[in-house]
Amino acid sequence: MVRMAGFDAERLRRIDRFVAARYLDTGKLPCAQLLVARDGEIAHFSHQGSAREGGASIDETSLFRIASMTKPVTSIAFMMLVEEGLVAVDTPVHHVLPEFKGIGVYNGGGGGVPFLTKPCDEPMRMVDLLRHTAGLTYSFQNRSNIDAAYRDGKIEAWHGNLDLDGFVAALGKLPLEFSPGTSWNYSVATDVLGAVVQRVSGMPLDRFFEERIFAPLGMRDTFFTVPADKADRLTDCYTFKPGEGRVMLDTGAKSAWLRPPALLSGGGGLVSTSLDYHRFATMLLNGGVLDGVRIVGRKTIELMTRNHLPGKSDLASMSKSLFSEAANAGTGFGLGFAINDDVAKSMIPGTAGEFYWGGMFSTAFFVDPVERITMVFMTQMSPSNLYPIRRELKTMIYAALN
Repeated sequence: MVRMAGFDAERLRRIDRFVAARYLDTGKLPCAQLLVARDGEIAHFSHQGSAREGGASIDETSLFRIASMTKPVTSIAFMMLVEEGLVAVDTPVHHVLPEFKGIGVYNGGGGGVPFLTKPCDEPMRMVDLLRHTAGLTYSFQNRSNIDAAYRDGKIEAWHGNLDLDGFVAALGKLPLEFSPGTSWNYSVATDVLGAVVQRVSGMPLDRFFEERIFAPLGMRDTFFTVPADKADRLTDCYTFKPGEGRVMLDTGAKSAWLRPPALLSGGGGLVSTSLDYHRFATMLLNGGVLDGVRIVGRKTIELMTRNHLPGKSDLASMSKSLFSEAANAGTGFGLGFAINDDVAKSMIPGTAGEFYWGGMFSTAFFVDPVERITMVFMTQMSPSNLYPIRRELKTMIYAALN
């Protein structure tokens, strides 16, 4: 029996057969790329499906829209500034973004009627942005008058009229859904955190990412805008339409990601490759360092990957969100990552302390600091809660572990 990096190689290969039969042959997903590593050593890297309709298969150079897998990058960027003493995890947000000073909690109104607000119990702090307890929301939640106001104002439009400063100004005029720290809601909080990084560093967010994270880590294929000389590597992207199934959302050849956005989204704007994100995940696994280059300190990673929800609760008890990139049961939240806090409640194999996140186009990653495993999964299909593939992949990866 062949064994690689502590894995049974045949059991890893059967994951590919499973994905092909259940998701590719049925047309549910357009492609699938899986990278599994142990201690940074790649044990399995497979490519299935087409990069573009009628085109060549995906390969290690294929570019994918990683959406909310941008969030951990932004969170690391913020913690770099914390390490430099320029800001702190408990800093009130309005100290850096004065547009948020005096922001109130929804207390009535909306739908054409002026909003009524009441004061927050506690000020919104940076930790609330990092763990999604800020009282912010997403327009696609479709669950409140607040997210309706986000839609009406088109404040999340990357190619709209707002840059990061305009985005923050628009948010500062709207109520919060709840007082910071009292509930959990998947939201634009990490986009606001990107604005904090930009203000505190005095650098545009894309330049900070490139100079302080991507270049040092050798992530040469990660960016907000795909360069012209790499445009042919960008994959097609799909969405699910009731009654029709998989339909095209954004073609690689004429993608919105080929144009610079007005709003640099620290919550979801990046394009990357599996190999690039593998380097980022390996840096996290190694406690903030890769190939002799330190991005953040070991104790910073330890702080980020603990459950920071009040009372060490989980998303099942705190979430108001209709959608997130995490299962709720047994899942805590750290400073930029979901945390596997109770393996039994998750009802799939795993490790307490494992941390992870995903993106709306069904991409995903996880880092297990105990078993020393990292995984990166890429495809291009939204929304990400259509199929249980992330749970299936995780189950089969742990089943392959010796």
